[in-house]
Amino acid sequence: MGTTYHVKVVTGRLGSVKGLKEKIELRLDEINRSLSPYLPESVISRFNRFQETGVEFPVSTDFYRVMQAAAQVHALSDGAWDGTVNPLVDLWGFGRAGRGSEPPPAGAIAELLGEVGFEAIEIREQAALVKRRASVTLDLSSIAKGYGVDQVAEVVRRSGAADFLVEIGGETYAAGRRGDGQAWRVGINTPRPDARADDVYAVVPLQDQALATSGDYRNFFVKDGVRYAHIIDPRTGYPVSNRVVSVSIQAADCTLADGLATAVLVMGAEKGLALIDRLDGVEGLIVVARPDGRLENHFSTGFRMMPYTP
Repeated sequence: MGTTYHVKVVTGRLGSVKGLKEKIELRLDEINRSLSPYLPESVISRFNRFQETGVEFPVSTDFYRVMQAAAQVHALSDGAWDGTVNPLVDLWGFGRAGRGSEPPPAGAIAELLGEVGFEAIEIREQAALVKRRASVTLDLSSIAKGYGVDQVAEVVRRSGAADFLVEIGGETYAAGRRGDGQAWRVGINTPRPDARADDVYAVVPLQDQALATSGDYRNFFVKDGVRYAHIIDPRTGYPVSNRVVSVSIQAADCTLADGLATAVLVMGAEKGLALIDRLDGVEGLIVVARPDGRLENHFSTGFRMMPYTP
């Protein structure tokens, strides 16, 4: 997944977590072999090279589950989240190949926009995908980390632990309580380019809940006074420019939270908050940068934050 992971377990009656790390890494390796765009022989990399239309491409159970969740987020967001947007991300220079320094030609954007569209992939039963357009490709990184969190949480739960915290690349699931009996506390990074990785903007108490955050304040470039960030709106082909700098979503599972965090960032504060409020068991915090540089919070009714004490 190109990132790190972190697991805390309150052992209690378990007494020991011997062998748990090996089980976790085995499960993460399975997920990577399905969904990692970094591995040339992963299932998703082979699917992206597959050029036949109308022909079933068998995928793993992990891949299939993530695609079902991806289809849900795509539909809920009216296409604001789209797992086929990566060619545009690469065109703008925000992909793995390197960092952009100026906008690409409008003609190139328009041409690639025609290659993007989640509806160009059909999800069949018995874990198979069908391409309706040969050139369409997938990058599910903005939802697969959340799925990885959920699956590691299941591994820990099966070990007999009831109280634990799982984090992969900043996406988190908290089960039960900490060793002191209090709810787990998860920090949200300060959404400013000059903020350190440990600068805390808000603290969220979590118990049997997931928290995922998406932001556009780290990866961007400025050209002729205009700021272009790495979150691309798949409906326009251009970077999002709605002043939303960070979105944190709290939900029962991290797969949904992860996908929704990116979707809401693309949708903007007003439409994003309306979506959050429509969904049962989902809460969220949307941080908007005002023209004067101040940060403004928009949050759903049930979203709870705590004062941060270093």
